[in-house]
Amino acid sequence: MRVALICIDKPDSLSIRQENRPAHLEHIRESGIVEMAGPFLSPAGEMTGSLVILNVETLADAEAWAKADPYAKAGLFASVDIREWKKVVG
Repeated sequence: MRVALICIDKPDSLSIRQENRPAHLEHIRESGIVEMAGPFLSPAGEMTGSLVILNVETLADAEAWAKADPYAKAGLFASVDIREWKKVVG
């Protein structure tokens, strides 16, 4: 199943994102379950959140991945929405 993680950063937390980005990218590479990922951007072009599409067996697997994400561990996100997602186009 595919799962979308919609993560919104806390205000004024760009430094937390930048400090933890290498570990976050390594988490993506090591897990082998991320199909697509990228940041949401502010009108000024600054990163303000993340969209991550996972290919997992269960919703619990997605929740575990999200909990283990270095961004989450660093307290970057104001909110994380985890939803099953169906790919139709692309």
